[in-house]
Amino acid sequence: MTNTAIPTHAELILPAPAKLNLMLHILGRRADGYHELQTLFQFLDHGDELGFSAREDGEIHLHTPIEGVPHDSNLIVRAAKRLQQASGTALGADIWLDKRLPMGGGIGGGSSDAATTLLGLDHLWHTRLGEDRLAELGLALGADVPVFVRGRAAFAEGVGERLTPVELEEPWFLVAAPQVFVSTAEVFGSPELTRDTPPIKVRSLLAGGGRNDCQPVVEKRYPEVRNALILLNKFVPTRLTGTGACIFGSFPNRDDADKVARQLPGTLPSFVAQGRNISMLHRKLQALAKK
Repeated sequence: MTNTAIPTHAELILPAPAKLNLMLHILGRRADGYHELQTLFQFLDHGDELGFSAREDGEIHLHTPIEGVPHDSNLIVRAAKRLQQASGTALGADIWLDKRLPMGGGIGGGSSDAATTLLGLDHLWHTRLGEDRLAELGLALGADVPVFVRGRAAFAEGVGERLTPVELEEPWFLVAAPQVFVSTAEVFGSPELTRDTPPIKVRSLLAGGGRNDCQPVVEKRYPEVRNALILLNKFVPTRLTGTGACIFGSFPNRDDADKVARQLPGTLPSFVAQGRNISMLHRKLQALAKK
């Protein structure tokens, strides 16, 4: 996809990588309605891209409208305003988005965009709040935002905010995106969701344990996802990421993943990407810091 959305004069261009939940266990529901969970996050070397330029007038302008999302409700704009408030900066920003990840896909598009905005503007505005404070600001925007702010593959517990960095294999993944928007709230609110999976230790998990407790609910409610899982399972063991709709299978090399991708019907969009333990956003920021 071309970079049409981001003008060449943007001061800073950064990736907002996708993530996969390699497993997702629901342990129970808390008094506040949130769910206790355990999940394993790994990043992909594929995602959205954002461009930023500083403004002197303190205004935040996102120049890429997203259908159905009012400007001020967009997570990107909310992240920028939170950073403004927390840092007390007088600066604003022009922001452009090259959207490549599907909305409601369970691969973290919106959360990743928000994290890239926090880290990108912290760099551009020289606010230097530090990773812990940025992760805290991110958590108020969504449970998945801190993992993107920290940028390391992680075992997550609580509502997803307690993160333990992990070293995982970095296989190639084929990710397919059934053309349906899955509502996370609907999945977590579903009476048939398993909510009593016993906690697992990270060691046994790294030995290959785990499943996605949301998958049976999503399969039952969204035939598009169920049909895609049946199809992809013919080639490779496949599971749902997050609450969906995206599904994935892993391969030892790119050629094997590409071969299967070519056999999928045109009605099921897909992409091939490598798993990464350090996010592409952090790699880019580290390279900028050395300049």
